[in-house]
Amino acid sequence: MKMYVMADPTRYARMTTKELRDTFLVENLFTPNEIPMVYCDVDRTIIGSAVPTHKALTLGTADELRSAYFLERREIGILNIAAPGGGKGTVTVDGKPYEMESLDCLYVGRGNKELLFTSADPAKPAEFYLISYPAHVNYPTVLAKKANAAAVPLGSEATANKRTIYKYIHPEGIKSCQLVMGFTQLEVGSIWNTMPSHTHARRSEIYLYFNVPAEHRIFHFMGPGDETRHLVVGNRQVAISPSWSIHSGAGTSAYTFCWAMGGENQAFDDMDHLKISDLK
Repeated sequence: MKMYVMADPTRYARMTTKELRDTFLVENLFTPNEIPMVYCDVDRTIIGSAVPTHKALTLGTADELRSAYFLERREIGILNIAAPGGGKGTVTVDGKPYEMESLDCLYVGRGNKELLFTSADPAKPAEFYLISYPAHVNYPTVLAKKANAAAVPLGSEATANKRTIYKYIHPEGIKSCQLVMGFTQLEVGSIWNTMPSHTHARRSEIYLYFNVPAEHRIFHFMGPGDETRHLVVGNRQVAISPSWSIHSGAGTSAYTFCWAMGGENQAFDDMDHLKISDLK
């Protein structure tokens, strides 16, 4: 488990490009037949992945958690980001299997002891993205299919941000202690997400960008609204956004991203908006 320690706004303002990338960007996460994990001190977030091919992968605990098993004091959200038409897989939770196709989401609550990840076809493996936060209540495990997600269309072609937000884990959907999770798909010809920008001081946010063509990139904007920087992000890379930072992005093509939040307020529309004209 790799440890990430976030910078505050004062240190952030003096950081080089390399320092920004080393602190706020997870570049290499999806490794076949392993469960790599990143522990971030902001809201004690754990980011991980599981790409099983010929064998099952087991989510074990880590020394950093000082727990008997991974979900002893945690909850986890799982999104299968494999391309449509392939990449089917199964997550088995304490002996109960949950079959997941592309863009299906599984919430697993605190107290479940064994999680196994398998793929239906080793040549087209499932690609499970994992987000975990501490939990104080045991909520039931729930599988959500993409067709049943709360879909919210936003934006317009005129502002190059026509997109659909799919909400899975949130107060009106799958219940959790603090995890809020879903994904956003941009329409072809649109490039902007979350513009106008906002912050939400009551929670941090994690962005996984995927379905980004190999030759394209996302410019992920971050920092206080009056002193922004950017990260150049490739496919299946993760940008960590602390509570004091905006998190807008513009791509050189359309893309999809998974957003996940943890903190003390789960209200999806809890945002402190900034005017585009105030950004610097």
